[in-house]
This record gives sequence, C-alpha cells and structure tokens, in this order.
Amino acid sequence: MTAFSSFVASSSKSRERLSEPFHAGYVALIGRPNAGKSTLLNRLVGEKIAAVSNKPQTTRFKILGIVTKPEGQIVLVDTPGVHKPGYELNRRMMVAVHEALLSVDLVCLIRDASAATGNGDRFVLDLVKQSAQPSLLLLNKSDKLKDKSKLLPLIEWYRSEHEWKSIIPISALKGDQIDQLLQEMLDHLPENEALFGEDELTDQPIRALAAEIVREKILETTGEEIPYVTAVVTEQWEEVREDFTRIHCVIFVERESQKKIVIGHGAQRLKQIGMRARREIEKLLGHRSHLQLFVKVEADWRERDHLLNEMGIK
Repeated sequence: MTAFSSFVASSSKSRERLSEPFHAGYVALIGRPNAGKSTLLNRLVGEKIAAVSNKPQTTRFKILGIVTKPEGQIVLVDTPGVHKPGYELNRRMMVAVHEALLSVDLVCLIRDASAATGNGDRFVLDLVKQSAQPSLLLLNKSDKLKDKSKLLPLIEWYRSEHEWKSIIPISALKGDQIDQLLQEMLDHLPENEALFGEDELTDQPIRALAAEIVREKILETTGEEIPYVTAVVTEQWEEVREDFTRIHCVIFVERESQKKIVIGHGAQRLKQIGMRARREIEKLLGHRSHLQLFVKVEADWRERDHLLNEMGIK
C-alpha cells in the first residue's frame, strides 16, 4: 500500500449508523476564489443552487445548501472567495466570510490542490485558525494530478500549520471522495434535531436562484470580454399558470461598452444567455417558463448601497 492510499484509508471510518444519534449543524465552505466552493456545494446537495464559473468571485453572498441523510443533516454555507476588499461590494462579501466563520459548527477549507501555495492560501488558513472551530481540509481538484503522491508535501505542510479533524483529497467536479466527505462532516456536527425539512435543499428563494443562473450564463458566454461588473436582479415573477412562469431579470453593468458586450451583435449574445439560463431555470421549476432579460447601465453599482441591498448582498 502506498503512502497516499494509506493516508486515505486511515481517514475513512466504517461503523453502524442506524443506532447512533441524529447530528445536525452548519458547515462553512471557505477558500480562495476559484477553489471550487460552489461546485462542491452543488455536488453535495445534488442540485444547482449556486452559480458556478471558472472565473473567481462568482459567489457574492451566503447560500445555504441542505443535505439530509438518515443519520443527520448538513447545512452548508457557501461564502465568497477570500480576497482583498476594494469596492463596497467586496467589503460586504468579506463580511459574509467573517460572519459565516463565527456562526457555524464546522469549517471546511477548500484548497485547489493543483495550484502552488501563495500568500492568499496562508491568509485563508489564518482565518480558519482564528475561527477556533473544528475544521476539515479539502484538497480539491485532485483529479488534475496524475501522480497523487504529489499531494503528500501539501498535506504535511497543512498538518504542521493546524490541527485538522481530517484531511481529504476530493474532486468536486467528478465526485471523488464525496461520500467520505459527507460522513466526516456528520461525524463532527453536534447531536441535534433537524434544522430544516427533509425535502428542503436551500433557504434561497427561487427568484434569487434564477438570477444566479442568469449571471452564471453571462460569465460563461462573455468569456474574458467582461470583468466582474455585472449583477442580476429578478424584478418580476409571474405564475401565469401552474405549469408556466413568466420571469423578468435586469442585468446591471457599469458602462455602455459593457452593455454592448452583454447584448452582442444583433442581440445574439443576450439571446444565447437567455436561452441557456431558461433551460436550467425550467429544470429547477419542473415546467416551462418565459425569461425576458434587460440590460441596464448603473455607474458604480458596486458602491451603491441601495442596489446592493436590492441584490440581496447585505
């Protein structure tokens, strides 16, 4: 048995669960931008409830994802990627990180195992230490490493820096080690009654999830042409029939040039964004919908309190 496989084997636990008490609590997912937090949240819950992008700073506010199993309930708190605050938007995002760390029962630090260690990783580690909460280290994107033994120096460095309840190499994208991770989370949550109904997946209203889906499709469709100066608000939500919903979303940008990028030549890009978003929203709703998108220029919206409040970024 290799050193790596010995490590993984020593982390796993096999015991009878049926006679054990119910465990429930809050688990914060924290990490640098683009570490894979929202992808992991969606994987654990089994549904898309958080915007996922290959660009950093996708998550802007806490999203609760709820995983209910016979032996317990895990309430996941997704936080914005830890970064240096700049705009009022960024300051609010970092407040969300600090609040999450103070209010949860368990902290999961998600680290991109395929990237080199930098000052940002040390800063996130310091936040975890300061929280003084039980913590797991999740080495994400391990599927990118052909030679898994390359994880060992990273594991040893983190072990020397902090006392972890467990260190687990995972792939949020492919689902590697996810069952083990769920069990580790339950093992370190307090004995408690369920905090949410067993059929609930998130505390976010469907309007907010629809706006998140639209914003994700903007990031996917515009590529590197537009930076993180877009926000989406669901302004109208009309249940026309039991099997049909009419949705109006407003896309905020800061300049006319950005508006042109989002709309595209002959409005083709906006149509593509709407088509992709509508498909996912209909999966979420379980029925047909009409999605109408508007693009509005609001200079410096990232510094304007009333707009940030309207977007749910408290």
